[in-house]
Amino acid sequence: MRSVRARAALGATVVVALALIGAGLSVLLVLRANLTDQAGLQAEVVAREVAGQLALDVPYDRLEMRDEEDHPVQVTDEDGRVVAVSKDLRAVSGTGTDRVTPDPSPVSGQSGDESGGGSGSDDDGSDDDADDDDRGTPGRGEVDSDEPDFTNGTATVDGESADYRFASVRATTSTGVTLTVHAGAPLAAEQEAVGTVRGAMLIGLPLLLLVVAGVTWLVTRRALRPVEGIRREMAAITASEDLSRRVPEPGSRDEVARLARTTNETLTALEASVERQRRFVADASHELRSPIASLRTQLEVGAAHPELLDVPGAVADTVRLQALAADLLLLARMDAGERPGRTVLDLGALVREEVSQRGGDRIPVTVSAPDSGGFEVAGSRGQLARVIGNLLDNAQRHARSAVTVSVGTAERGDVVVAVADDGAGVPPPERERIFERFVRLDDARTRDDGGAGLGLAIARDVAARHGGRLTVGDAREGGARFELRLPGAG
Repeated sequence: MRSVRARAALGATVVVALALIGAGLSVLLVLRANLTDQAGLQAEVVAREVAGQLALDVPYDRLEMRDEEDHPVQVTDEDGRVVAVSKDLRAVSGTGTDRVTPDPSPVSGQSGDESGGGSGSDDDGSDDDADDDDRGTPGRGEVDSDEPDFTNGTATVDGESADYRFASVRATTSTGVTLTVHAGAPLAAEQEAVGTVRGAMLIGLPLLLLVVAGVTWLVTRRALRPVEGIRREMAAITASEDLSRRVPEPGSRDEVARLARTTNETLTALEASVERQRRFVADASHELRSPIASLRTQLEVGAAHPELLDVPGAVADTVRLQALAADLLLLARMDAGERPGRTVLDLGALVREEVSQRGGDRIPVTVSAPDSGGFEVAGSRGQLARVIGNLLDNAQRHARSAVTVSVGTAERGDVVVAVADDGAGVPPPERERIFERFVRLDDARTRDDGGAGLGLAIARDVAARHGGRLTVGDAREGGARFELRLPGAG
């Protein structure tokens, strides 16, 4: 049962079994009810025929009972005494009394001879006519029109016992005697039909369940075959550590195909992440090796010849190492998913403060940040200050004679910080690549203070984590214009 195919086959079989059992029971109950109603209708017809004869004062021994072998009849009076039974009826149950022998002296409801009818005293028959007028027409009883009572019982007719459906109909003779006619209809057809259907269900249900289980097993196996292929390929990728491999994608458009595509997309992202980490480690090692080697050389020379120790150079290399280590640490924290603090600050005030604290710039920075406020954003003060500092450092590195920074608002309440210079600018093909880690354009590499190529990468990552974006375009001065756009706090 650890297999999905086995669980699916079992689940489908159980569901189909419950559905078929419920449907089968419903069919059997409806079939039995319909056949029982038909038998009851037949019994009611026979009972009303006999009751109609009794209402017409037909003597008990002259009652006409059709199909006496299939429709046994028993007639009882108000006291429950049997007054008439059908021929060959030897035993009965379910009618209220099991007697099948008529009472030797039943109360007869027929008028018959008891009503008299001799000749009159006048020869011309006038007395007879008068007597006839006094009596009126011959008496006539009635049959109860209410719904008859139905019961189930047994009867033995001509030595054979069987189950019957009995209908009880009341009739009143012309003399006011109430009689009850119990007529039966056999239930053999109902029992045979129900038994046949039940037997067919008992035979067909297991076979149908076997078919359902087998089909479900085969269909599930075929549906999960691509999943097994994905699993095997993922196991091979894990064992080989070759992230360039991809799992097979089926040609269908179902969930398995979407799973395969998502898995390949995940592998692509993982491969890119691993490759980026490898490049990061290699570039970091390269960037660290140069200042460390320079600092070691200076210290070794100073140890051997103290008068030749270049203290300013050693300090510069140490500062460079410190800045590089800080950049690497910040990138590591951001890659680990560190979220910036969410405090509301005025970006215009932050820009003015950062510019005022810069004492070693070779080109003065022109600031356009109104004191009226309205530039509130939510984020980390330290990280946003780092972004502004990095953008100003980059502008100082490439500008010829002018660096400007402005703060304003844009549509939807965004706050925009723009840093522009009058340098050579950034060629359009390079405007996305400069935001990659350890990327420096050729002119920057020729400069001693070209940096490690992490400033713009850090600035874009911080902007993205604050819900904003950092882009580069052409400045009116002819150089590059970096635009930091952040959502306003209002």
